[in-house]
Amino acid sequence: MAEKQKILIVDDDANIAELISLYLIKECYETRIVGDGEEALRVFLSFKPNLVLLDLMLPGMDGYQVCRELRMISQTPIIMLSAKGEIFDKVLGLELGADDYMMKPFDSKELVARVKAVLRRCQAAPAAPASSTDQQGEYVEYPDLIVNLTNYSVIYMGHSIEMPPKELELLYFLAASPNQVFTREQLLDHIWGYEYIGDTRTVDVHIKRLREKIKDHKSWSISTVWGIGYKFEVKR
Repeated sequence: MAEKQKILIVDDDANIAELISLYLIKECYETRIVGDGEEALRVFLSFKPNLVLLDLMLPGMDGYQVCRELRMISQTPIIMLSAKGEIFDKVLGLELGADDYMMKPFDSKELVARVKAVLRRCQAAPAAPASSTDQQGEYVEYPDLIVNLTNYSVIYMGHSIEMPPKELELLYFLAASPNQVFTREQLLDHIWGYEYIGDTRTVDVHIKRLREKIKDHKSWSISTVWGIGYKFEVKR
């Protein structure tokens, strides 16, 4: 029998946390509830969850700080939960490394669907450094860069690079169409679907994070096309 996937629920509203837990238990997930940020960090190390549902408005250490601390030690996917709907709050959460952002109140079916989608994108184990002959499935390869969409791995300069799913999907999408310019709206539609329509800064945040991990190469680069969007530029 397959081991249940574990979800850590971090929310100081006990009623909401219990309700979320019931939804997820019904879908055969194992859950643990904590009510503040410091406890979340302690429980994270012992519980070893597959995903964290993280409320922003926590007593003491807020959700932003918890996300920052978690990203220093783990790439475990994080979905932020908040009553705040401002673009700034979403962008800040994504900049800190969150994989998704949901506004309260939310529909239980949508929450479960988001959890399943994020977990599905993170199923593959991190890949070890490999050559093109070791790659299988959907992948693109350039000098010193291999992006594999099938097992969600990135090999850069001979080393495996840990990368949240959306960053990897964005990199793959651009690299799979070299020198083709995509608008921010097109990238939102292809990578995020309906979830972030109108929030084009989401793309800018992910491009910024990609550039921090994947530096420009003499043969290729992630280029900005001013006033339009981005492209994966292959230099002739």
